Amino acid sequence: MPDTAPAAPIGPSLADFACFYLYGLTNHPYQQSPDLTKFGELYSLVIGNHGGLGIASSFHPYQLVGPGGISVWYAAYAQFYAQPNRLEMFAEMTLEKAQFVVVPPASFAEYHVWSDTRLTTDENPIFGRFVPFVIPFLVRKDPELLRWDKEFAAAGGDKNRISPYLKAVNEAIHFVQPAPAFVLGFGEFDEQQPEQLIEHFMSCRDMLL
Repeated sequence: MPDTAPAAPIGPSLADFACFYLYGLTNHPYQQSPDLTKFGELYSLVIGNHGGLGIASSFHPYQLVGPGGISVWYAAYAQFYAQPNRLEMFAEMTLEKAQFVVVPPASFAEYHVWSDTRLTTDENPIFGRFVPFVIPFLVRKDPELLRWDKEFAAAGGDKNRISPYLKAVNEAIHFVQPAPAFVLGFGEFDEQQPEQLIEHFMSCRDMLL
């Protein structure tokens, strides 16, 4: 029989990652910074010792998914997958908890309103004054808690104990989201239920009025 070369490994799939995000309010949601080191520091502060990809931009929620249904997290994964050394990178993410930063395509500057329109200013004018923003992270799946969750677990619901950590996170975003931007929370994006992200903002709407 003729010799056949073994198939080359194709590398990790998107299912090996989870899609997380910081969310908050600002006056200009779509912001970039060339300081990739600062994005890495923000990743470490929020995600902790977990391999993955920081995404070097902040977005309005309606910029997170393009008209073809491609999310900014999938675009980050595609950029990672296009690297010829992706297997080595993924091994570093897994074994050394390595973190990398990718710059998203400029196409995500465009707004594409979802079927859930509650963040539009026509429906809720308050979101024209306090504009939602999201900073995404694509994280290698790992059974250990993320830094954000560890900090909240250690605080045990005590606002005074968690306050220094939240202050540090708010200060850490200001290189890309300057004041008066502030963080409201942290979540995991589910492409099957994107309205969960919108619920975060709707839950605080009445306090903004």
